[in-house]
Amino acid sequence: MLHKRMIYRVLGYLLLIETVLLLICAGVSFAYREDDLLAFIVSAATTTGVGFFLVYLGKGAERQLTRRDGYLIVSLTWLIFSLFGMLPFLISGYIPSVTNAFFEAMSGVSSTGATILDDVEALPHGLLFWRSLTQWIGGLGIILFTIAVLPIFGVSGVQIFAAEASGPTHDKIHPRIGITARWIWLTYTVLTAIATVLLAAGGMGWFDSICHAFAATGTGGFSTKTASIAYYHSAYIEYVLSAFMFISGINFTLILLFAMGKFKKTLFDAELKFYCACVATSTLFITTVLCLQTNTDLESAFRTSLFQVISIQTSTGFATSDYMTWPAVAWGIMPILMVIGACAGSTSGGMKCIRMVILSRITKNEFKRLLHPNAVLPVRVNKQVIPSTLQSTVLAFCFLFVIITLVSILILLAMDIPFMEAVGVIVSSIGNTGPGLGTFGPAYSFNALPDLAKWISSLLMLLGRLELFTVLLLFTPEFWKKN
Repeated sequence: MLHKRMIYRVLGYLLLIETVLLLICAGVSFAYREDDLLAFIVSAATTTGVGFFLVYLGKGAERQLTRRDGYLIVSLTWLIFSLFGMLPFLISGYIPSVTNAFFEAMSGVSSTGATILDDVEALPHGLLFWRSLTQWIGGLGIILFTIAVLPIFGVSGVQIFAAEASGPTHDKIHPRIGITARWIWLTYTVLTAIATVLLAAGGMGWFDSICHAFAATGTGGFSTKTASIAYYHSAYIEYVLSAFMFISGINFTLILLFAMGKFKKTLFDAELKFYCACVATSTLFITTVLCLQTNTDLESAFRTSLFQVISIQTSTGFATSDYMTWPAVAWGIMPILMVIGACAGSTSGGMKCIRMVILSRITKNEFKRLLHPNAVLPVRVNKQVIPSTLQSTVLAFCFLFVIITLVSILILLAMDIPFMEAVGVIVSSIGNTGPGLGTFGPAYSFNALPDLAKWISSLLMLLGRLELFTVLLLFTPEFWKKN
């Protein structure tokens, strides 16, 4: 049974939070004396009205949420935030199409970073800040923030955490999930602040520094410049962003454990080692290819490779060069990294490294089982046995990921979109990466896509951000049964 009144109440308060964010952007517009101020005021007023109406509908709600309520709240939150998040684009007239405005909003809230804008700098500062803010809030999760404030309403956030948490495992560093959420948000905010200061120290303006810090820690990839990070021609800025994108791709509970002095548990984590190995080997390989086949000097080749590998694997999507101009064997690694993604419990997208670790252990055991059919071969990660139920969940997720990806590619091919571009758009969308391949690569926008393809891409962004099951569960008859 769904607790409808409590769901209305939570969604209402979430919309009121979005109102505050819209008003912050209105303040930016006012400070720069630009013409998008009215759009933010109207959007904030509309969002406030709907928010209070939902809170009214939730009057007298029972102070409890079930797991089913959690899944519904999470899915509706991302959808509602995107619907109201597109209002400033529409009302201001800078993105007059509903399809394009929703695509841009969903791309921000899901921290994907794909854009339909061919000229990003044409937007006023308020809208640029709104794009950056949505990916920062969406990066670690609107819901994760809500968990920190839900106890105020006498509601436990455990069910929502289970529905939103990224990856197959949910680590808790404190018995109370609300406190865990606050610590993670504090870490997230501190990282963003440090990134902002370091970028400003490298010659980037304060406005651009804040926006790019939002994008790096939220692994969203929206830039205030059409040319992305290539605009700045700064090795310092590229190395700073590489570091913060990499850190943001690590499980945030591991970052907290490291800060608490639990170095052994952090440094020997199987997922973190797999993540580091992916970045290191991919960077080394692409650096070698660029040096041998393009006559690029070693430092430039290493910096470009490191930046793009981290940017793509963490699903950030920043660009310092068009990797489609690299030798095919080098850019061919990019869609693989899009699929793999970074660590669970981070702001990144993709299938997550922990699933790759579990799959590799399952595969290894299958080879052993062929030689020793009667042997008991538990799957272990970090010296802990992975239960068969979790193994099944990982396998089911990977199956769904592949099937949804293939079907979506076929749909785009039916729209006469070239094969390479279709693959790039779909993998980038479901992996929440941003740039795709070919004419939808880092040097281009997604504006040339047909409207139907943009809606499909937006849906895939939502599915990818919420780990498939959270959204797809709503389409099963069993979910809507009373008991």
